[in-house]
Amino acid sequence: MSQMIKFFLNGQKQEASVRPDMTVLDWLRSAPRLTGTKEGCAEGDCGACSVLIGDPHGDSVQYHAANSCILAMGQIDGRSLVTVEGLKTEVLHPVQAAMAENGSSQCGFCTPGIVISLAGLAANNVKPDDHAIHDALAGNLCRCTGYRPIVEAARKVAGGGGAAISGPQVAAFANLDPQKAISADGSTFHQPGTLADLLQLRKDKPDALLLGGGTDLGVALADYHTDWDEVISLAHVREMRVIGETENHLSFGAAVTWEEVLARVAGSYPSFATLIRRFGSTQIRSMGTIGGNIGTASPIGDGPPALIALGADVELASLNGRRFMALEDFFLDYRKTELRADEVIASVSIPKPKPGQEFRVYKISKRYDQDISTVCAAFSITREDGQVRSARIAFGGMAAIPRRALEAERVLVGSQFDAKAVDACAAAITAAFKPLSDWRGSADYRLQVAANLVERFWRDVSGETVEVMAL
Repeated sequence: MSQMIKFFLNGQKQEASVRPDMTVLDWLRSAPRLTGTKEGCAEGDCGACSVLIGDPHGDSVQYHAANSCILAMGQIDGRSLVTVEGLKTEVLHPVQAAMAENGSSQCGFCTPGIVISLAGLAANNVKPDDHAIHDALAGNLCRCTGYRPIVEAARKVAGGGGAAISGPQVAAFANLDPQKAISADGSTFHQPGTLADLLQLRKDKPDALLLGGGTDLGVALADYHTDWDEVISLAHVREMRVIGETENHLSFGAAVTWEEVLARVAGSYPSFATLIRRFGSTQIRSMGTIGGNIGTASPIGDGPPALIALGADVELASLNGRRFMALEDFFLDYRKTELRADEVIASVSIPKPKPGQEFRVYKISKRYDQDISTVCAAFSITREDGQVRSARIAFGGMAAIPRRALEAERVLVGSQFDAKAVDACAAAITAAFKPLSDWRGSADYRLQVAANLVERFWRDVSGETVEVMAL
């Protein structure tokens, strides 16, 4: 068991003997004194702490932006870490130069994170359009400059054909495989490479924290200063990093990131893709996993309502075998699930679209991007000759768990999906739920919104869609 976390820092091999649950942000600002990376919200929302994380893919190293405030040091073992200081070599990085030339910074606090996000975009998308630029900046807040000069700087870099990240080549990672276990100062970080190794660890250490991307758990680590004394990371479990496809289904290993899910569902379920872009910035989507979003069992988690409406199944694995169940049956009560002490979520399976199927998911929140849902509603119907043959409706934020509206579904089946059926469906939803009131919205507000979304779905599939930028 090693005491050293081994990685590349701005192109140079680095070893750090610190608790593996120390945040990358705290380490950067203390040991190497790379203070260009700032602490703003300490929750993964503002982007001031953004860094680039690189992993070998084929014959190149691919980088993505990540929030260092909710990233544990153990999570960068065997990887390449680039800070804003590492972008500059003999000359400024093209993004840095464009930001300076264009007057794209005032106080400068948010600027390093913005530069990092745009550098990650430039490295992976040679000529991004405005949509890609805005998506890359959705996880970065700037309160004084204004986004127009920032976007103009990004366009200038895009016009120049992008820019690669200076760092180690693929061959340099040959002797830097993620270590099986790292332990220092009372914190142990396990990194199993196979499902069999993971399941043995899960049996031997049932109280250890299971860590996917850490975008939820990392908030407590950073903001509430909790400790992770025993962690089992899922990031390197080969079987849980696989995306599969059959004639009728897409399957995602539990450690597949939302960025990877987005790339695969965008063509099949564009409404789901829109939801994924909204509930997580590039920094969050590149870290957060589909299994983690399910396993945290939040009643306002954005993934489960959409997945339940699509008819997703979940695979649970232990040394005793595997269990498969409908995702809706996985959730039992507030933060309680079917997952046993010796089990892990292994994968999630989603049916492909069927002929005549219409699917939409709507998220209601105070901000359009990167905000907690007040209500999340997902609708899926299949129609034949105008008549509804099947319906699945699921809500988040309306109960202690993500839940289907079964009576509302029954109202729709057999109908012509007309105004009368929509009204009956809305009434069934109002009768079925008893949501709570909190700072995001009162119970009455949630019920009214949930009922109104049935009509929105109806008008949407009827071709009356209106682009809404904030709900």
